[in-house]
Amino acid sequence: MSAEAPYEIPLRPQPDDIDALGHVNNIVYVRWIQEVAAAHWRAITSAEERAQLAWVVVRHEIDYKVAARLDDGLLGRTWVGDLTAATCVRHTQITRPVDGRTLVLARTSWCAVTPASGRPRRIPDEMRARFAL
Repeated sequence: MSAEAPYEIPLRPQPDDIDALGHVNNIVYVRWIQEVAAAHWRAITSAEERAQLAWVVVRHEIDYKVAARLDDGLLGRTWVGDLTAATCVRHTQITRPVDGRTLVLARTSWCAVTPASGRPRRIPDEMRARFAL
């Protein structure tokens, strides 16, 4: 998948997501960034592969552009950019399709780990190929 064909999931704010100002709280966007990344990971891997490789966040960079409200139907998009031996940069865009507005742009650095130990590990070539732009 690439920026030309990102992985997408629908997102819908819930009442508990709304803060005192009447819009989606910033921490909810972090949760959604995690959810769209996890959904993409599950979509492109088998249970066996997920037992051998997992991901941990090492950095989030988030630009909050427009506020979402309770009744907004949203779309979360993600794609993988730069890869190193054990890390990748995943891009996430959250939009409101009804008006085409981008609400959030995020860039998250992830490190591949062995689930049993939590220790960093190399990203296998076959996985790198699935992430290739």
